[in-house]
Amino acid sequence: MTAQGIEAVFLETHNWGASARFLRALGFELEFETDHNSGQFRNGDGPYVFVAEVAPTEDPDVRLVLRASAADRPGADAEIVSEFEPTHWGTREMTVRDPDGRLWSLQAPGAE
Repeated sequence: MTAQGIEAVFLETHNWGASARFLRALGFELEFETDHNSGQFRNGDGPYVFVAEVAPTEDPDVRLVLRASAADRPGADAEIVSEFEPTHWGTREMTVRDPDGRLWSLQAPGAE
């Protein structure tokens, strides 16, 4: 499998409003906002940043999302945590773990 670049950065926060203001201050534009304290930002042609608010009892996380093809399989050095599954936003996503225990998401088009 060859990842086709960085698709997105998925960022969790305890304060959606403060995070949205911070990204705007850095020049990101809000592409859309959901009704559950999350939204997508973009700055130029690079990867988008998706921010989602989590409960104060959860540790906020950040995850890179790599562009991929659902037809490909990662090599033996990538531990598969979850196979490609459809998402509610129309793509397919797989999760793999790197040698240091970090989770990475692979995102593919919804229908291949």
